[in-house]
Amino acid sequence: MEISQEHLREPGLVVIDVTAADEETARQAAVELGGLWLSSGPSAPWRTPGQPGVTVRAYADLRRAPLASGSFDPGAA
Repeated sequence: MEISQEHLREPGLVVIDVTAADEETARQAAVELGGLWLSSGPSAPWRTPGQPGVTVRAYADLRRAPLASGSFDPGAA
């Protein structure tokens, strides 16, 4: 997965990759981080051949608080 200039176009924007032993743990960690900052929520999980665990990616804006209803959680729909 590539990170474009759009994702990091100004200070306060970050890309967070979370790697865990299983998909649910990685997803939940990204969701919890979304409770701290306005976040995209976790991406679809992926594995890197030869590396342990599964990874999800989230994009966050550290300048803004999360939405009143919490972070975006695609697993909740």
